[in-house]
Amino acid sequence: MSYFITGTDTGVGKTLISCALLHGFAAQGKLVSGFKPVAAGCDENDHNEDALALRAASTLQLAYGQVNPYCFPRAIAPHIAARHVGVRIEMHRILTSYDELAGQADEVIVEGAGGLLVPLNKEFTFVDMLRELDIPVILVVGMRLGCINHALLTMSALEEHQIECAAWVANVLDDTMPALQENIETLRELIAAPLLGIVPHLAVADAKLVVQHLDMKLLERKQTDE
Repeated sequence: MSYFITGTDTGVGKTLISCALLHGFAAQGKLVSGFKPVAAGCDENDHNEDALALRAASTLQLAYGQVNPYCFPRAIAPHIAARHVGVRIEMHRILTSYDELAGQADEVIVEGAGGLLVPLNKEFTFVDMLRELDIPVILVVGMRLGCINHALLTMSALEEHQIECAAWVANVLDDTMPALQENIETLRELIAAPLLGIVPHLAVADAKLVVQHLDMKLLERKQTDE
């Protein structure tokens, strides 16, 4: 089984939740792999911080390129970052890399970049990638002002393209957010997918601690039902 982790925006905790899910599935005795198809923002070794975190949380021994086939130096929109270095992001390469991981792992957690409609090139966005992968989405909602609109716009895009949302996560970015619980309850009423967990604002973002706030049994039941 695989899940695609998207978010309401950039910087909402996709990597944190992705790594938490990897740890959660690994605790069930499953072989797990993270996958970051496209990353923008690399270190001196041409490695991306988020992709390295996914690789570290995987139980399979993976080469960096298996986890992150496209990595670009500048931390900007992926299609622009690719253009700056004369590269075109090809869907075939991404799908081939995913298939290799899916052939080895029980669970593959695929992390997007930015939001759902971020372009990959002039023709494709992450939505198009999702349609090719044909895997359900877990939506990370960054709990801050504006989150209701962003979450519902993302859900609308998923529904328009007939992409399943398996669950959503409320990740508290701002613990001083006005009416935090009321915002969460509003989203619970308006999002048809179940709430996988509420992740409180943490002083240290530790994915192994975040697992405790996610209902892994919900995903287990969903997989059993299918």
